[in-house]
Amino acid sequence: MSQTHVLRVPQIDLAAVLADQNPHIDLRVQALETSMRNFLKAVANHKTRTIANIADKRAAHAADKKRTLERITNVEAEINECKMQEIQLVADLQREAEERKEAELGVAAFKRQLTTLRERCTALDSQIEHYRAVASTLEREKKEEREKLGSMATQVASQTDAMEQRLGCVIEGVDKDQILVRMSKIDPSDPEREFTFVLDVSGFKVLTCAPSLPTLPILAEHLRESKNVLAFIKDVRQAHLEMVMQTV
Repeated sequence: MSQTHVLRVPQIDLAAVLADQNPHIDLRVQALETSMRNFLKAVANHKTRTIANIADKRAAHAADKKRTLERITNVEAEINECKMQEIQLVADLQREAEERKEAELGVAAFKRQLTTLRERCTALDSQIEHYRAVASTLEREKKEEREKLGSMATQVASQTDAMEQRLGCVIEGVDKDQILVRMSKIDPSDPEREFTFVLDVSGFKVLTCAPSLPTLPILAEHLRESKNVLAFIKDVRQAHLEMVMQTV
């Protein structure tokens, strides 16, 4: 514990002072002045230290306040950045949700299209099998028809040869529905001389005849009525033969 300093008041012998011829009391002014100077110096030093301490505390407080404001500003900036990131994240999540929804809708549409295509492929496969069966049937029928036509062509060729031998002529196709008939062995003076005519069998019309026959119109009329081409060829040959015999 600190001890309290107590000022001692000097003892003055008042009787002795008064008995002195020049009475006076030593007030110790010099010591008092020294003490006052020391006191004022101490007060000034204390004031200076106090002001410096206050200034230091004020500066420290200002620095702390500045640091606090900077931290507050940084925190507010971080908060704002976090808010912006949160807003961006929410927007990204919404966009991803929309994209996921669109993708799911697209996948569902593709699945429907795939199902439709598979059904169409199945139907087309059935049609292809049907067409293959039809084509196979047609090919078989065509083969049978070719065989029949070949047989018929053989028969027709045989019949044509026989008819040409009996009529003494050669029959050739020159155009659609048109035949050229060449006859020989009619003129005794020139057995190789040819007598020809072109006949349109679709309308039973004689297009050309060489040499010409005066009776050809009558024979052609009979042909249109009878539609018998074989008889017409025989009649034309006979008419040429009679015409040649008349000129001999």
